[in-house]
Formats: sequence, structure tokens, C-alpha cells
Amino acid sequence: MNFEQARQNMVENQVRPWDVLDARVLDVLARVRREDFVAPEHRGLAFADVCLPLGHGEVMMKPVLEGRVLQALDLQPEDRVLEIGTGSGFLTACLASLAAQVTSIDMHADFTAAAAQRLQAAGIGNVELVTGEAVHGWQPAGLFDALAVTGAVWQIPPRFLGWLKPGGRLLAVRGESPAQQLVLLTHEGSGRYRETILLETDLPYLAHAEPPRRFVF
Repeated sequence: MNFEQARQNMVENQVRPWDVLDARVLDVLARVRREDFVAPEHRGLAFADVCLPLGHGEVMMKPVLEGRVLQALDLQPEDRVLEIGTGSGFLTACLASLAAQVTSIDMHADFTAAAAQRLQAAGIGNVELVTGEAVHGWQPAGLFDALAVTGAVWQIPPRFLGWLKPGGRLLAVRGESPAQQLVLLTHEGSGRYRETILLETDLPYLAHAEPPRRFVF
């Protein structure tokens, strides 16, 4: 398989037609070797328009969704970013290529360990990886310019919003499967957040962020 040709086709024929027009984002997706961040058995599908299984019931986003996420966050070179859900580490690598510093947390130690190896092999050093549970447990030190939630949430935990600087952006897939929405919240100061709905999609939920169980009699 010609990975370079497949990567170019992904960018030009999948991602760009999904209204991803930010040149910085397209450049990052064309440079970061996505095939190195998937399981060996899925390497041939690294550029396909599908979600790839990661284990623990988690998936790697489609390339088109990754492109929209990166574009919507509008990262600047000086930004400090928090990623909730490291997964394969591919989106982590893209975030780190666009920002100054990325902290990425995942509750699965094997994900964190694998991502650390992949990021090191890719020469990406501006990432701090943390193994922990973000919905109820872990608490970061300091605030962030941008926060990317890579698994779905039924509702955005208020504590996540408290981790944003004024002017900061939070991106998450919110709602009830299969009709979830990719939403962007911008912190306008004084506890006010502007909400923009970007598109409909469907992802597995973050642990402890699922809809409440409904009892049917």
C-alpha cells in the first residue's frame, strides 16, 4: 500500500470536502503518520472513512471528524490544550503539532503506554500523558486555552468548563446516541459560554458520562 498517496487522498477527497479548509489543519493531517497510530491489523484501513476499534469499547474517530475537531478548536502556537481521552494518540499528535503544550488523560493504562511510544517515535515531545479518570476524579493544575473531549458525553460535566481560561474553547460530542452533536463552547467570561452546534455524529461514551439508565416496566 502506498501510504503517502493514501494520506493525500484522505486529506483531499475526505477531509477537505467536509469543509475543513484551515491550511494548518490540512498540513498536520498530511504530515502526521496516521498509519503509525493504529493497531497493526488495521494499518491497511488507517485512511478509510470509518471508525477503527481501539479496545475497551473505544474507537478512533474518522479522519473527517478529526479534521473538523482540529479546525473548530482554532489552536494557536502558544495554546495550552487538554485532551480527555488519549485513545490511539493520533489526535494528541495533531493537537501537539498545532499548540505549545498538550496534556492528555486516559483511564486505560495500556492506551497511555502505547500512545507514549507512538508519540516518541514520531518525535513529538510537547505532550504530558496522564492515566486517570477525568469525569469525576482527576483534577488538572491550571487552566487551558482549549479542551478536546474525544468520547461522547450525555451532558458536558460542569467541571470540564471550569478548566477553561476566558476565551477558551471546549469541543465535545454531546447527546444521546445515535443522534449526538459535535458542539463547541467558548468561554466568554463571568461563567458565560457561547454554544455552536457543528454537525451530527455518533461516538461511544466516555466512561461515567453515559445517559442515565431508564427503567421500563
